Amino acid sequence: MDKTYKKGISPESPDAKKPGGKIHKKKKLTEAPRHIAQAVWTAVTNSYIAGFLKGRIYQGDLKKNCVPGMNCYSCPGALGSCPIGAMQAVVGSSGFKFSIYAVGFLTLIGALIGRFVCGWLCPFGLFQDLLHKIPFPKKIKTFRGDKLLRLLKYVIFAVFVILLPMFLTNDFGNGSPYFCKLICPVGTAMAGIPLLILNESMRALAGFLFRWKLAILIITITLSILIYRPFCKYICPLGAVYSLFNRISVFKYRLDETKCVGCGACSCVCKMNDDPTKNCNDLECIRCGLCKKACPTDAITYGFVSGVVKAGKSKLVEPIKPDKPADA
Repeated sequence: MDKTYKKGISPESPDAKKPGGKIHKKKKLTEAPRHIAQAVWTAVTNSYIAGFLKGRIYQGDLKKNCVPGMNCYSCPGALGSCPIGAMQAVVGSSGFKFSIYAVGFLTLIGALIGRFVCGWLCPFGLFQDLLHKIPFPKKIKTFRGDKLLRLLKYVIFAVFVILLPMFLTNDFGNGSPYFCKLICPVGTAMAGIPLLILNESMRALAGFLFRWKLAILIITITLSILIYRPFCKYICPLGAVYSLFNRISVFKYRLDETKCVGCGACSCVCKMNDDPTKNCNDLECIRCGLCKKACPTDAITYGFVSGVVKAGKSKLVEPIKPDKPADA
């Protein structure tokens, strides 16, 4: 039996047949469309060519607007702002204690598409995806403490994005963007390194803090080769925020239990280690679509739908009609 279906019912078993004796075949999986979408979005949101030529940060009117993914404000080509950076900047301001715009933006995006942003629109997500494709003798899918460690991103969001900027302030009542300053490898990769390469005057300013963040980036790169998206799973505060909307967002995944044969194909291909048959809108789901592609019976569908999700179930209250197209 193919290892893709190593648990549950094999597609070749009698239980996996449709009425009429048709056997469900394993589907060909490809992530090329998603990676292309990620690359295009990364190019569009970092299209300030003059920034790369001059080693300077774009400061035009577009910079006032947030982009959905982790896209560093200080990247030479960045046209918009990272919502996490924007939130820290306002939370740590003496004039404002609550960022209505940043919170409203995150709420709107989360309510619409949830962690779809992580799978399709985040530049650093693409970076990790490509790193994980580098061949290595033994990839690590999971390990002891993996689920517990995933809670760390919520702690980081609460402490470094909200509490420290709000309460650890200077004499003027202003806080610092502590997550960006002390942890974020995205800023190091997209802004720190390019600016040091392009702007000679900034190289003298690179001290211990830059070396510390460079070490974090190197560790992240190394782990990304071994583990699928370690930054998204364990560190990213933006992913922590969007994950809270997965079950209630307008864009949802749905499981038609009348079609599911329990072959385990969807959970086997999930790189975030989710089981769509238990909850296809899990907090960790980045909505990459592999589970839908792998399902031999087209039991998993997704789209912008109305309705609520049953507690403990992965389908809408209203069952999916058998003749409904899978891509609807």
